[in-house]
Amino acid sequence: MLGTILLVILVLILVGALPNWPHSASWGYAPSGGIGLVLVIVLILLLLGRI
Repeated sequence: MLGTILLVILVLILVGALPNWPHSASWGYAPSGGIGLVLVIVLILLLLGRI
């Protein structure tokens, strides 16, 4: 249950970090790349049953 909630929150953060808005257009893909890495780690932990 906790893993599912964590996964949904991370996906929402990943979508929110995409550089689509004028103030974040110069950031590049670094914020979404970092959050994507965290998302991949959480997915691996969910598949292994650690969360």
